Amino acid sequence: MANIRKILFFLLLSLMFKTATGQELNCMISVVSQQIQGSNRDIYDDMQKAMMEFVNDRNWTDHIFKDEERIQCQFMFNIAERISDNEFKGTLQIQSSRPVFGTSQTTPLLNYKDIDVQFKYDDFEPLRFNETQYTSNLVSLLAYYVNIILGLDYDTFSLEGGTLFFQRAETITTNAQNAAEPGWKAFEGTRNRYWLIENLLNDKYSSVRSCLYRYHRMGLDRLVERTDEARAEIADALIEMRTAYRENPNSMIFPVFFTAKSDEIVNIFSQSFPDEKNRVITALKEIDPGNTSKWDGILKSGL
Repeated sequence: MANIRKILFFLLLSLMFKTATGQELNCMISVVSQQIQGSNRDIYDDMQKAMMEFVNDRNWTDHIFKDEERIQCQFMFNIAERISDNEFKGTLQIQSSRPVFGTSQTTPLLNYKDIDVQFKYDDFEPLRFNETQYTSNLVSLLAYYVNIILGLDYDTFSLEGGTLFFQRAETITTNAQNAAEPGWKAFEGTRNRYWLIENLLNDKYSSVRSCLYRYHRMGLDRLVERTDEARAEIADALIEMRTAYRENPNSMIFPVFFTAKSDEIVNIFSQSFPDEKNRVITALKEIDPGNTSKWDGILKSGL
């Protein structure tokens, strides 16, 4: 009986400690493998479980998060090819969001598809992350995008508040420069993991990070109480990005931003005033011409 009480005590203590510290992410991870033929399909379930534990059970910051404050995100690995018994190739869709203050709604922060995903995984392989060196491509992928998600989230609460996490993602990228797998190097393309973190930390795109803060903290979080003032803040933040775009129109940071935010922007300005609509639409068509028809839809809605 004494041993049982001791075990129960330590279980309760560990539960209390976990609740007190709390992990930062509530991440749903799925591994889609329908395209792959073969009998040993348990490896995909094991892989998914290992990823979930690696991302969700680790403390990625020094801050305490309550359960309701945990960042909501999703990773969807679509395995298109099994190169060998333990090597896989496919794509990864990453999404994240955060709550909007004073509402029951959430706002998307990231909706990005990585097309250069290749990694090795053995059954029941422990996923261990070392901040100072490259250990495996799967671990680096997961840790990289966790830090991107954290950086974006922190940027929406304070001006450039996510810098530490972006710097960690940059370190992961630097450590992976000798990796055989693609996606980490500048010369491999113009839109990959290297260029995403390069853009986020490059002062040339500081207006994008400023927009993240003004759009969310000064805009969305005040939209219910001070609608016109908050919407004007969002408009100014979006328009401010135009200078950076004119100097670097082919940078990937702009499509990454608008892939996540375009539908929400349409909803925000559908109830705006005609002058504000025209001012915002002019800027949006220049910065994000691929969504011109969507931006034109703002004029046809609301007032």
